[in-house]
Amino acid sequence: MYNIVFVGAPGAGKGTQAVKIAEALGLTQVASGDIFRQNIEEKTPLGQLVQFYLAKGELVPDEVTINMVLERMHRSDVTKGVVLDGFPRNLRQAIELDEALAKRNEAIRKAVYIEVNEKELIGRLSARCVCRVCQATHTVGDKKCLRCGGELYQREDDSSETIRHRLDVYFKHTAPVIDYYIQQGKLIKINGSGDVDKITKKIINALK
Repeated sequence: MYNIVFVGAPGAGKGTQAVKIAEALGLTQVASGDIFRQNIEEKTPLGQLVQFYLAKGELVPDEVTINMVLERMHRSDVTKGVVLDGFPRNLRQAIELDEALAKRNEAIRKAVYIEVNEKELIGRLSARCVCRVCQATHTVGDKKCLRCGGELYQREDDSSETIRHRLDVYFKHTAPVIDYYIQQGKLIKINGSGDVDKITKKIINALK
């Protein structure tokens, strides 16, 4: 199994690149947000547990998130490996994911860090909107989703007053994950500024 992790701040473009890389390499994209929504909609035991925490306004415990990700990684449609998007979000999740995969004689092969400077991140987040149906991101001003035709809206946490806080949270909790994969010799750092397709080619070449 060829398992890849994508790491990057909000607005870095890791979701977009995760989809493109999964398609290019024949892997399965696994986005933590999609897993949460699917389990809640299907009312699985894990989904009901997630709903319980969300209803109380609490964070979903790491062990619940990890179990959901592992379950998704080992469904029948995953044949060659996965591209993980939005997970792990913190050092504990990264360590526990490695431990869980090791029990299955599997591992994370590479971690792709898409690096974008803070000024550009703020600009991107302030100018993006999201599809209500498929959650694809677009630039403010687009009238409908280019992927599915769904309605677009701007998320409350993409407003200017909350963006800096989100970035602060990211650098505090997720940045240590970068050091973790550096220490393992698995990190690939990619400049996330510029043409999307060119960035995809850079990632594919780096993975090769």
